[in-house]
Amino acid sequence: LIEEAISVEFSDGIRLHVPLQESHLLTRYVGLNKTKPKLAKLGGKSWSNAKRNAEIAALDLAADLLRLQASRDAEKGHSYPIDNEWQKEFEDSFPHAETVDQLRAIDDIKKDMESERPMDRLVCGDVGYGKTEVAIRAAFKAVMDGKQVALLSPTTILCQQHFQTFTERMNNFPVSVEMLSRFRSKAQQTKILKCVKKGSIDILIGTHRLLGKDINFKDIGLIIIDEEQRFGVEHKENLKRIRAKVDVLTLSATPIPRTLYFAMVGARSFSAIETAPSERRPIRTEVVKNNKETIKRAIDNEIRRGGQVFYLHNRVKTIDSVAKKLSQLFPKLKICIGHGQMAENELEDVMTRFVAGEMDILVCTTVIESGLDIPNCNTIIIDGADKFGLYQLYQLRGRVGRFTRQAYAYLLVNQSTAVSKKARNRLSALKQSKSMGAGFRIALRDLELRGAGNLLGSEQSGHVAGVGFELYCRLLKESVSRLKGEEHSLRPSATVKLDFTSDLQICPERTKELNQCQIETFIPEEYIFEARLRIEAYRKLATFPDPSEISKDELEHKDRFGPPPRAVKALLMQNQIRCLAEEAGFDKVETANQKL
Repeated sequence: LIEEAISVEFSDGIRLHVPLQESHLLTRYVGLNKTKPKLAKLGGKSWSNAKRNAEIAALDLAADLLRLQASRDAEKGHSYPIDNEWQKEFEDSFPHAETVDQLRAIDDIKKDMESERPMDRLVCGDVGYGKTEVAIRAAFKAVMDGKQVALLSPTTILCQQHFQTFTERMNNFPVSVEMLSRFRSKAQQTKILKCVKKGSIDILIGTHRLLGKDINFKDIGLIIIDEEQRFGVEHKENLKRIRAKVDVLTLSATPIPRTLYFAMVGARSFSAIETAPSERRPIRTEVVKNNKETIKRAIDNEIRRGGQVFYLHNRVKTIDSVAKKLSQLFPKLKICIGHGQMAENELEDVMTRFVAGEMDILVCTTVIESGLDIPNCNTIIIDGADKFGLYQLYQLRGRVGRFTRQAYAYLLVNQSTAVSKKARNRLSALKQSKSMGAGFRIALRDLELRGAGNLLGSEQSGHVAGVGFELYCRLLKESVSRLKGEEHSLRPSATVKLDFTSDLQICPERTKELNQCQIETFIPEEYIFEARLRIEAYRKLATFPDPSEISKDELEHKDRFGPPPRAVKALLMQNQIRCLAEEAGFDKVETANQKL
């Protein structure tokens, strides 16, 4: 048997081969932007020193995080009553079936709101997975107890769509919903501000305009932040003025790593919506050269089935000429233009007509990037796709495929210009992320491609550069667990070595399957062909805390790759023994003379 291994190179040219079964001991290095790590000598002290310094810094940061959490816990917020009849009636009026994850997130939020501690919860879910409905129910609960709600949206168009959605959902209930954005005139804005101050507006939806110093709520109880990563540091500082004792609900499809990791290490409450709505299909993605034939084929296919098309061209100076060329190519189709530099009323009118199905093609900029929801538009063509970041491409692709119809995304690259290696990596990563709910993976892949940046503050950036972002965050999570007294999460992994023919009584049903052969524990290439997936499978198995998780993993393998061969069954059994050994307090299990 030839054992697969990962080669780790050190500064003196020496390579250490780490078996794939031990790959969980390695972490991918992601440093600061454009930072190249300095290789250490094998057996030298530089790596151990860097790791020790990072552990100390992580412990300090963990203590700060827990102090912040403790101070927030000590604040006494508003405790909402349990759901009333109107709340139940309102939720029953939702026209779709909720997913299991949606219901779990809703339940988490209600528990937070009904406690005296101010809520600070992050809800992560892919585009179109129902985060908005979760937020709507939280807002309705707040209003039912006489509190006002502010919803902060990153773009004017998304703000408009949220306003329409909230208004339609609450149409049969005495709830006042208003919008504050550049789609409102100065006189309208002045009137809205007076009503907010008096308390006659229950829910105010707006862009960063909500963070203005002239905004005064009579009795605000809940702040909802949609796509937090789209707001700058200054905006978030302004938020701190009004969120001290107020419940805060943050929604995100692909959260920035700082937000996600802080939630995962316990500094924020966290709910994940990973279940796709029924009948949703993955978006088919093609990376193609920009030519008339490709564009004509893509648009013809969509129009033929009665749909609409986004054609994204992110340069306002030349967007008119692009629309003109499309008009020449499709003289019978109705084409409109939308971008952020248009007058408020003009842009609003264009978007309203397109949503209503009066136009066939919307030639637009990234003004459609966040949250736009148009069920009949299921083809997007992105011109100059190699110029966009991975996160942005993922968000743009998410504008289509929101419902049951098969959706398509065409990423156009210039025929005459060479595409950079980084751009090719981004496009390849997006094309490979076909599975539903890929937002987390995209966020982490984007981190790998672009670097971590100063995500944890200047005090921690040197330590991040020294050991990499992934390992630093693992050390931070362990430090938080240690300070909370959760020592079980830090227990060492037991070593299991089984290299004999025997009928182990731990899993007698497995023994028959192994046919008394010599136990080989590995994942054959013929079973999981892609190396990345094999490494991922090994890493997951090595970190599962109990046998039940391994049983679930086996079912997943069977579903994805077919019935596992004997070597994989043996590997699963070996890890089940490891879990039992760790639970019993053993650090090593091995065989000698054909016996345990």
